[in-house]
Formats: sequence, structure tokens, C-alpha cells
Amino acid sequence: SPPLQLWMRFPSSVSLLRFSLLSIPSLSLYASSTLAFQPVAPFSPAHSTLSSGPVSFVRASAQGRLRTGTLLRPQGFAQSPPTVSFETPNPSLRLRSASSALSTLMVVASISSSAADDKCNANPLLEDWAQTQEYGLPPFARIKPEHFRPAFDATMKSHLEDLAAIVADTDAPSFDNVCGAFDRAGSEFEKVGAVFSNLCSSLNTEELQKVQVEMAPLLAAHSSKIYTFPGLFEKLDAVAEKMKSGELAMSAEEKRLTERLHLDFVREGARFSTADKERYAAITQRLATLCTEFQQNVMADEDSFTILLKKEDMKGCPDTLMAAAKEAAREKGKAGEDDYVITLSRSLAEPFLKFADKRDKREEVWRAWTRRGELSPERDNAKIAEEMLRLRKEQADMHGYSTYSHYSTADSMAKTPEAVTELLLNVWERAKISANKEREALLAYVKKTEGENSPSEIEPWDWRYYAEKVRQAEFDLDEEELKPYLSLDAVTNAVFDVSSKLFGLQYHHRADLEGYHPDVKVYEVRETTEDGKERVVSLFLHDNFARQYKASGAWMSEFRTQTRNLLSKGGVEGMPIIANNNNCARGSPTLLSFDDATTLFHEMGHAHHGMLSDVSFRRLAGTSVLTDFVELPSQLMEHWLEQPEVLAGLKHHVTGEPIPDALMAKLKAAINFGQGFATVEYTACALLDQALHMQPNYDGFNLGDFERKELARLEMPQGIVLRHRPTHFQHLFASSGYAAAYYVYLWAEVLDADAFDAFKEAGNVFDQEVARKARKFIYSAGNSQAPDELFRQFRGRDPVIEPMLRKKGLM
Repeated sequence: SPPLQLWMRFPSSVSLLRFSLLSIPSLSLYASSTLAFQPVAPFSPAHSTLSSGPVSFVRASAQGRLRTGTLLRPQGFAQSPPTVSFETPNPSLRLRSASSALSTLMVVASISSSAADDKCNANPLLEDWAQTQEYGLPPFARIKPEHFRPAFDATMKSHLEDLAAIVADTDAPSFDNVCGAFDRAGSEFEKVGAVFSNLCSSLNTEELQKVQVEMAPLLAAHSSKIYTFPGLFEKLDAVAEKMKSGELAMSAEEKRLTERLHLDFVREGARFSTADKERYAAITQRLATLCTEFQQNVMADEDSFTILLKKEDMKGCPDTLMAAAKEAAREKGKAGEDDYVITLSRSLAEPFLKFADKRDKREEVWRAWTRRGELSPERDNAKIAEEMLRLRKEQADMHGYSTYSHYSTADSMAKTPEAVTELLLNVWERAKISANKEREALLAYVKKTEGENSPSEIEPWDWRYYAEKVRQAEFDLDEEELKPYLSLDAVTNAVFDVSSKLFGLQYHHRADLEGYHPDVKVYEVRETTEDGKERVVSLFLHDNFARQYKASGAWMSEFRTQTRNLLSKGGVEGMPIIANNNNCARGSPTLLSFDDATTLFHEMGHAHHGMLSDVSFRRLAGTSVLTDFVELPSQLMEHWLEQPEVLAGLKHHVTGEPIPDALMAKLKAAINFGQGFATVEYTACALLDQALHMQPNYDGFNLGDFERKELARLEMPQGIVLRHRPTHFQHLFASSGYAAAYYVYLWAEVLDADAFDAFKEAGNVFDQEVARKARKFIYSAGNSQAPDELFRQFRGRDPVIEPMLRKKGLM
């Protein structure tokens, strides 16, 4: 009989982006009837309903190639009969009964879409948000902690299916069917994981913390499965060899992706023996569990430990700090008229140490604040960190490196721990001299103003207090005089204005788009293209206030990473969704210190790195760069806050008046005040980090003893302590991202100071040609090229250290 064409409509709720194969028993092969299979282009969200045309049974595989002659099962269909796939030059199959085929397929489509609908209704994490949510923004209001485990189970399974499809492909290994396919693989898993990791930092409720503990080893195990998937590295290795020999023609970005993926696999143990792979996976899982425990212990100390004070104890504190402490008291259930609370949040503890007159209360706050992570025997982060150091050393040994620091820096701009130490010690010795001079100035002030009652030495709980007094005396600059011009709204508008002048971005608040917490503001980020059309570049989520269940500090993160490597074209799946988190003390209005305002600009630099990303592949996008390059975009953005053109735009939150010229002059004169203290506080952390990860073994190692001995060896200036003591040093122990890599802020400071000089040399800090180059080579290029080459293309030469030293007043 002639070929029979089938006509069907799939419900729009059925996702056509990922199907598993289905063999239907009643559709046995037979040579009497023919069902024609019509190849179609890869499905896109805009075409999830097929109508007025023949059903086209295709598999849009992880490689993005069309497999014709395949019967498909939507993700939600519960049963999974034996898999069968047909691929023929002439896409036809002979079926015993075309009519029974039609009816069976109709039933399968109905059952499958119903199952998929039920699954999506039960678990919003498994929905196609591009169909149900504007811009594919996650449906935060409907996502519950209990949704994550089943969503991860489903998406980890589908991720491994993607990898299996790459390995099973019978075509010769090529860039597209291996590297491009791997970059696309697991998109649903990445989607769920992005929401999970963001909420674990920004809204980590007790229920979610339990899920986090449960998932940590499972997610680490999944990562190990990816990099040890049977047959996958062999295919990637074959592509890498063909690239080196010139057998495969690739673009520069394709070569970069191939190189980076190959190195990723090697550094995750792809060349290990089977036994070593199993051991490495076990180490990775244990480290993931320890990281989670470390982070949750710090959060518990910051949330649970409070210092209840009376108004008398707050003497010397400005009205803004008084109001913030009163608000913290209300949040902690202390509603008495004379009740004030200082928590261990940096946004409350540091200002108290700077302004509070009562020395015993400053000491009480300082001692609690610096003991985060060891305040309770049940939350002993020292033991956790010690175990992590041993496991990291074992990882380094397995890779053939003498220490973890050697392993870490091998994939960095620095290349070796020796290069890192050389930079750190260069700055350290200069900073110690500067800090010791600052301490002498503080002691002189104390003796002059307090006479016989003055302390004989500057203690750590004294330094910030007397430094503020000296600054006021020397520069007639009271930070509280500046704060009314630094409202959160004013500084936010200022950083948006800088973004617009540099890169042409416009921020439109979308009050109708819901974030994961009422504090979160969602913005549409738009730009006008060269042809005069307006396009949405990104969504931007701004989360600025400290609160319960939120990690301390400030950070940028992604709910979705920019990519063009998609099966569907023209959808929103490749548009980034970026979030910035700060921890400002809430006020009416919220007034920022200059340091807090600088942090807002810093995180906006990271946000630009994500929003302006313009590469083809997810693995190379945005902040997925070498660690000692990732802080360049953020620290470069800090420079604009200090510029007169930007400061002039900041208005008093009551009067609307700009910052007076006299106050502006005082701020400029005092800009480098306290740099010795700040540089010592940071650099000591970076040096300790290197020392911790450079140990040949950890037999009998005690973290507290090591910290004390190392700081004594470094001759830590009296009165200064580590900015992050080991038991709450989350850069090192809440993840491995900055382990043996805390130096990167200083490394990037060399780059950012030199980069900003390019704007100054142009005679205009908003010079459009320099801004164009900064966007192209710093903010948009991601990891598509080596970072040292990107800097050379921007600056025309390698970086030099002198601009950074001048900026810090160290030369």
C-alpha cells in the first residue's frame, strides 16, 4: 500500500526538547505498510504544538543531530519499554498495520502528555519555564524544598542519558558531536542546580538545609559520574588529538572549548585507574559534605549568636547604627524600649567596632565575631577544615603534585605557588611598614586625647575605633556626614548610570516579576543595538539586605548562564539571569558606608561579566574564567565610585542636594587612609591560605596552632587580625573555588589598576573607545581566549604592578 501520513496535535504542555525512546510492542516490523517519517528542524519552545502537518518522529539528541525513524516518549511517561531506534538513509519503516500504529500512537501521546502534565504540576522545577514564565524566570513562589530531590533525580538521569547518546553515536568523533554536545548536555540539571545553589546561599531555610546536606554527596557523585562516564573521555581525547594534528578544522572558540573540556576531565581524574577513580569520587563526595557542614555552621553562628545591649552600651554609635541595632532587636524578638542587638553580621559588627565608645563592649563583640565557626562545640569548623586539608592533599598526590597549592595554581594565570608568594610578599612587606606607621599614629592620638587612662597598646577591638577618630581629626571627615548621600537607592542609581554610560545598558524595574524573597528587585536590562532596535540583554535580580537564612558577605551568581549552543533557536534559554547579593543593614532609608557602596559597585562588575557575556558555549561563558582573572571585572568597576563625575550625581536623601565640594575634597584627601591596615588584613589571609595548602603532610596538624605560628612567622602587626579566620573562612572551606586561590583579589588588583589607567590616559573615565574594548575583552569574552591574551588585547601589553602600588599608597 502507499505510504500513510499521520496527522496529530501534541498538547502544548508536552516538552519536545528532551524525549526518551519508546518501542511499542504492537508496532512490530512487517513489510506490508509504510509509515513515512518526515525530518524537521530541531524543536523550539515556540513550536511545542505541531498541527496541520505530518507527525515527524525525530530525536533531537545531545549532539543536536536529527535521528529519523525514532518513536519518542515524553519525560513524564511512567513506563519505559525496551528502547529501539531506526536510522536509515530513506527514513521509512514498514509496519504490520498502519491503522493500529495510528491509534496506538494517539494513545501514547495522550498518556504521555497527561503524565507529563501531572509531573509538572507536582514539581515546578521540571516545567519548561520558557513556556510558563516570562523570560523563563523560575517560578519561585511555587518551588518548595521537597521539590529538589525528585527534580535532581530526574535531571541527573536525563543528564547521563545525554552523555550516553554522545558515547553511542557511531559517527566519527567531531567537535559538534562530542564537545558541542557535552556543552549542551544536562541543561535541565543545570537549571535545577542553579536555583538550588542560589537558594542555599540566599534563602537557606531549615528545611532547605536538610535537603542541602542530603544532596551534597549525591551531587558530588553525579559530578564524578560525568567525568568518568565510560567511553566519554576517549571520544573527547580523540577530538583533542585531531585538533592538534589539524585533522579537524575549528574556530578559535571551538579550540578553546576543546582544550578546556579536555583539561577539566584530566583534572577530575579521567585518566585514573578504575580504583583511583572510585577513591577520587569518594574524596569529592566527602569534601562536598564537609563544605556544606562548614557553611551551615557559620550561618548558624551568625543567625543564632546575638549580643543584647542597652542604649548606654551604644554610646558613640551614629543614628543609622542605632536604628539598625534596634531593627535587629525587633527581628530577634527583643522589643523592649532599651533593647538593641548586634549580630555577627559584618554590616553590624564592623560599624559597632568603629563607633562604640565602651571598650569592654567592643571587645565582647570582637571576640564573638572573630570566633564564628567555633562558638559551639557542636559546630567545630576547625576539625572540618583539618579533614578537608588532608583530603585536598590526597587529591593533589593522585594528580602527581607535591601540594594542593601546586595543583590549584597549575590552572591559573599565576601558574605556580612561587609566583603567587612573590606577589604577596612584595605587597606584604610594604603593607607592614605602612600598618605599623598607622598604629603609631593611633597610639599618639590615644595618649594625646586620653592621657593616663589610655590603653598601652592598640588591640584588635581598638583599631577601627581609633582609626575613625584619627581620620576625623586629620581630614575633618566624618563618615556619618557622607552617609546621607549614600542611600541604597542613590548608590544603586549611580551604578546603573555608570553601566549605562559605559555599556549603554538600561535597567527597568519589573515589579510584576517575582523574586525568591520580597527583598529582591527584578530588572529587565536592555540596550539599543547598532541598527536602532531595543533588545533585552538579561534579567538582573538585586537582593541587598541582611536577613535570617542568608549567607554573610556579598556575591554574584547566575540563575541562567549565557549561551548560543542551543537546540532551539530564538528562545530565551540562552539569555542570562544574573543575581547580586549584598548584606546591608536595613534602615529607613538604608544608608551605606563608603565601603558598602564600593561593594555594591564591585558586585555590579561581576554582574556585567555575566550579563554582557557573548560567547557560543556555556562552559566558556561569563565568570567561567580562571580564578585569578574573575575579580578583574568586579574590581575594575569599583574605580568609578571614586570619580568626581559619579560622586557629583549622589544626592542627599532628604534635601536632594549634591555632595558639597568641601566634603568631596575631604573624601578625596582621605581616600588612601588606612590602606596599611586593610592591605595587611587581606594579604595575611592570602598568605595563610597558601601556607595551609603548601604543607607536605598533615600528620598531627592542628589548625589553631598553625594559625598562631604562621602569623608569628609573618610578623603580623600588633592590633590586626585576619579578615577571615580559618573557622569562618568560607572562601576556602565552604567550597573549593578559592582554596589556595584567595590571592586572586590582589592578582586581579594589579590588572584592574592598570586597566583603569587606560581610561585615565584617554582623558575621560567614560571614553567610549576604551569602554568598547573593555566590554569586548574583559566583560564579554568569558573564557573564549586565554586571560593573559585578553588583557594584552585590551591594554596593548602585559600588566605592570606600579598602578596597583600607587593606588594603595605603597610607593
